[in-house]
Amino acid sequence: MQLILASTSPRRREILALLGIPFEVIAPDFEEVPQPGWSPRQQVEHFAREKARSIAIARPASLVLGSDTVIELDGQMLGKPADLADARAMLTRLAGRPHEVHTAVALCRQIPRYEAVAIETATVQMKAYDEAAIERYLATQEPMGKAGAYSIQGVGGELIEAICGDFLGIVGLPLRTVATLLAGAGLPAPVDADALYRAKPYPNWTRFTHD
Repeated sequence: MQLILASTSPRRREILALLGIPFEVIAPDFEEVPQPGWSPRQQVEHFAREKARSIAIARPASLVLGSDTVIELDGQMLGKPADLADARAMLTRLAGRPHEVHTAVALCRQIPRYEAVAIETATVQMKAYDEAAIERYLATQEPMGKAGAYSIQGVGGELIEAICGDFLGIVGLPLRTVATLLAGAGLPAPVDADALYRAKPYPNWTRFTHD
């Protein structure tokens, strides 16, 4: 069974590769437009599902994996910053506070019909960093293209006090959840996901005790 990752994210490609399943990467034909009145969890589930469906339509016999990650703060969704000013505003709001990271994973196949979606939620406590720390981080350009304007697996990990939940879910692809969904679709991974979680073979993973 052919597995396709519907993503342009190098992080998701790297994480999925840890399971040892061969897969193809195709950019999803879907524009992430937030729906008015939807909760962050509803939005992220919709984005992941539609990313997968956009590829499954063209490749009906393949199993397509779509994923999306959003930040929830005060009941509002924080996506990817539009520019540095937007990233600065996001980081300022997050400083010294906890927030939730929702990552949805969707598996779709047209023939035979199959669809499953799961959401992994983690809590991230940010350090009480100051404006100077924000400016130093912005200078790295790392916040751009990252939900919430930070990267836990990069320099942004230094802004984080602690996490409760799946580290890889915060990065962008909760591997245990993915392995469970793939097995349910008849494509079990040759690499044990629990063993990977014990070894923590991804940048910054060992810095955080929760998994």
